[in-house]
Amino acid sequence: MFDIAVFGSLFLTLFVIMDPPGITPIFLALTAGRPAKVQRRMALQAVAVAFGVIAVFGLLGQQILDYLHVSVPALMIAGGLLLLLIALDLLTGKTDEPTQTKDVNVALVPLGMPLLAGPGAIVSVILAVQNADGTTGQISVWSAIVAMHLVLWVVMRYSLLIIRVIKDGGVVLVTRLAGMMLSAIAVQQIINGVTQVIQNS
Repeated sequence: MFDIAVFGSLFLTLFVIMDPPGITPIFLALTAGRPAKVQRRMALQAVAVAFGVIAVFGLLGQQILDYLHVSVPALMIAGGLLLLLIALDLLTGKTDEPTQTKDVNVALVPLGMPLLAGPGAIVSVILAVQNADGTTGQISVWSAIVAMHLVLWVVMRYSLLIIRVIKDGGVVLVTRLAGMMLSAIAVQQIINGVTQVIQNS
């Protein structure tokens, strides 16, 4: 009733896209000056928003594709390009980190979306749900999605402690490694999409 390969593949993909170590300094910057209790609540809100957005696309992904008349290979190529852009951002550093804005709950925007539930994560989930084989595959896919969001919540909730342990240099190192892995995944996804287009033509 559980496919560890499917679970591991999607979990790793979402991990490098959502980048829990990289989101930590952004979360701390956006919630700076707030009491610890408020920071913990904002961490939960951000994860809940991200999960809600991704769940909607996971459940309705096929209907969205059918309505827009978009083929899976085209989505794979587009998703690969999006992942590649995110990977380049991770490798070069986030130069456009958002700042606090008035009258906007930063736990919803930009933390929940688009930082966590960004285009790369959405495309990856749509493809994973569509390619999952039977009940076992679906359980594995949704387990990976839930597990990833639990990791995000834990990382943000205990971000102050994490920063003390790994320091800023550790966050940068993990982010760069994640960018390298994500770039490889992106290139492979583009290759798979192009191959399918050639085979179907």
